[in-house]
Amino acid sequence: MPKAYPAEFRRDVVAVARKGQAPLTQIAKDFGISESCLANWLKKADIEDGNRSGVTRAESEELRELRKRNKLLEQENEVLRRAPAFFARELPPK
Repeated sequence: MPKAYPAEFRRDVVAVARKGQAPLTQIAKDFGISESCLANWLKKADIEDGNRSGVTRAESEELRELRKRNKLLEQENEVLRRAPAFFARELPPK
């Protein structure tokens, strides 16, 4: 897996790239990253800034949390659905 760059570094590189004073290939080379990496950072920055449609980081985190919560609720629901049968076996016959 490639090394993770600090968020501040990514913001700085994106800011330089957005100025448009040099080609993206040169900017990527100057900062020691690949051109595709820079393109991905620009795309994500555009999404976060609302300049491009897509899922923001906050929305992605919220969706992840909602999926976890949904899974937990489904498990709890399954336990509650099986509980009557379990307790019915424990009762002595009349």
